[in-house]
Parts: sequence; structure tokens; C-alpha cells
Amino acid sequence: MSASHTPVERADFDKVFVPTFAPAAFIPVRGRGCRVWDQSGRELVDFTSGIAVNALGHAHPALIEALTGQASQLWHISNIFTNEPALRLARKLVDATFADRVFFANSGAEANEAAFKLARRYAFNLSGAEKCEIIAALNSFHGRTLFTVTVGGQSKYSDGFGPKIQGISHVPYNDLEALKAAISDKTCAVVLEPVQGEGGVLPAEKAYLEGARLLCDAHDALLIFDEVQCGMGRTGSLFAYMDYGVTPDILTSAKGLGGGFPIGAMLAREEVACQLEVGSHGTTFGGNPLGCAVAGRVLDIVNTPEVLQGVRARQIRFTDALNALNARHGIFSEIRGAGLLLGGVLSEAFRGRAKDFFAAAEQEALMILQAGPDVLRFTPSLIIEDADIDEGMQRLERAVQRVLNT
Repeated sequence: MSASHTPVERADFDKVFVPTFAPAAFIPVRGRGCRVWDQSGRELVDFTSGIAVNALGHAHPALIEALTGQASQLWHISNIFTNEPALRLARKLVDATFADRVFFANSGAEANEAAFKLARRYAFNLSGAEKCEIIAALNSFHGRTLFTVTVGGQSKYSDGFGPKIQGISHVPYNDLEALKAAISDKTCAVVLEPVQGEGGVLPAEKAYLEGARLLCDAHDALLIFDEVQCGMGRTGSLFAYMDYGVTPDILTSAKGLGGGFPIGAMLAREEVACQLEVGSHGTTFGGNPLGCAVAGRVLDIVNTPEVLQGVRARQIRFTDALNALNARHGIFSEIRGAGLLLGGVLSEAFRGRAKDFFAAAEQEALMILQAGPDVLRFTPSLIIEDADIDEGMQRLERAVQRVLNT
């Protein structure tokens, strides 16, 4: 038997992996659309799409074609050279958004790292070293590098790794008065998720983002939108800022951008982007031909009226089913979100038990997510079939009954 087909099981994870994750007991081995099969051949309905990554589901034929076609041509060339897929993808992103320039990375964390560095370099070059402070929201999430995890407003992820990066403060989300009190002429950037993902699937209020834009303008600070989770069609627009009519100076994207292939992007206006001159930032793998070929195809498919309008229609079907389930069992105090980034906030009687619902769902062959201990999160494929929504909801009903009976 070849090494690539050596039998492996879930117990191997606990023996050979650094214990930063605690994955579910089963191992998925194959996916098609919004269904996944594990090692035993069991079929599961996938309401996670890899945490809003597999925007077009599993094994989409157009993405397979893009990846394999590029794989037979050119995999990696480094940023000493450029490549055609990267150039095509950059052009498409610029044409579709407010941005004039693009920087490609491999993940959302790297895209945010680039954004935060750019914001500080922009302020340093134009205003001096004092203008370096970054304001972010409590319960935000921006990545796991030391810089991004410090900007993220959850100290449980940043404590215990030595001195933190200085000049970063946090204010309550959707609280414009708190932001107004915190911002000053030393602020170089305000960083917000238009829809908080890890923080509980909480959409921004329109007036909040409008006010943040005005405050940034008044204090010559940049407005950065982290759309790693809520972008790429997830809300029913190509990017969530379009729903609000509020334009940032910098936007970050990843997750759904590659449809399952690792890629991240930072988009910026010309006068901001030009402050990162040759050699001031970089990446070995960012903008590689494989990732950019796949992402280009994802963008072609997602940025169409058919898919974007379909997201809004699917949101209605999904939320109607959740509301009906809730009418029967009363497990949610609120169902919130945008498009197909949805959260069910557990009612008082079930607070802290999101993990129990997650485990029960798996027992009923359904894959869901948590957003903290009190919120069930649903991020299905943007093109999930009605039949998959309906079947998944039947399994969710049985999972809820499991929890109620324990």
C-alpha cells in the first residue's frame, strides 16, 4: 500500500497534530455540492461550507476545470515575476469595486496584516509616527497573527503570547458614541466587520457605518472593512459595503474568494495603496497562479444577478425554516444576519449550549457552526439547492429534539 493510502483515523489527530483544534469525531473524505461523505460512507448535509469558504459548494465543476487547467500550466513563479491569472483577477476585482489596487495573500489574516501595515505606513508617511493608533470593535475577529489577533477584540485569543502590539483600542460594536469618544487625530484607522462573524453573526447598523465613515474623514483616518467572512456574495451583494452604501478606504477578502482554495486579497484606493512601495511588504505564495485562476472563476460566477439574487431568495427560505422551527421549540431569542451568513441566538434557557446543538446536529448527519457559546451559525453554499435546505432543516429539527430530551 502506498504512503498516500495509509489508513488514518481521527485518533491520529490527537497523536501528531499540535493541539490547537478539536475537530469532530468523523473525517470527511468527499464532497459534492452541499453534501459531504465521511470515511464510513455516511452522507451529511453541509450548512457550513467550510466556514463561509466553499461559496459554490464542494467540487464545483467550473472550479475543478479552472484548477486542473492551471495546474497543467504553471503552479508557482514567485513575485519576482507576475502571472496572467493574478493580473486577470486583480483587474476583475478593481473593475467590480471601489478599489484601484490589489495585494494578494494566502488567507484573511494575511490580508488583514497587510491592511493594518498599510494603514500605519500611510499615516506615518503623511502625518508622522504619532498617528499610529487603530480602533477596532469588541468581539471582532481579524486573524491569528500577532498583529491581527491583537486588533481583534477578543482577548482570549491574544492573551499569553507576550507583549501585545501597542496603539490598539476596542470599542463596543454598533455604538457610534463610543467610537466618537475614542477616535482622535492620532487614529490612523478604524477597522470594522460590516457583519461580525465570530463575534455572533451581528450586522452593523447603517447609521453606524455611515457615522464611522464621517468620523474617519474628520480625523484623517482610514476606514478598513474586514469582509473576509461577509464578502464575496455572502450577504447578497458582491461585498457587504455595497449593501450599506458606505465605501471604505481598504477592504480585505479571503474565505469565499477562492471557493475552497486558499487566497486572500487586500483592496485599496490609489492614494492609500501607493504608500507601500517596492520592498515594504511581501509574500512568497500570495498571488500564485493556482489560487488566482480558481478565484477568478469564483468571481465570474458569484458576481452575477442570478447568484446574488439567489442568495437573497435562499436567505428567506432559510430564515423562514428557522423561524418555523423556533415557533415549535423556542430555542432562539433572535435570528439575525445577512444573506447566507445567519445566526440563531440561543434563548435564555439554552445559553452556553451551542456546542450541544453542534454535537447533536452531527449525530443527525448535519454540519453546522457556532459563533461563541450562545449562537448557532449557518453559512451554507451560496448556491445551495432548496432540497438541501429542506433536508438539512429536518435534520436540525431532530438535533434540537435530541438536545431537548437530554
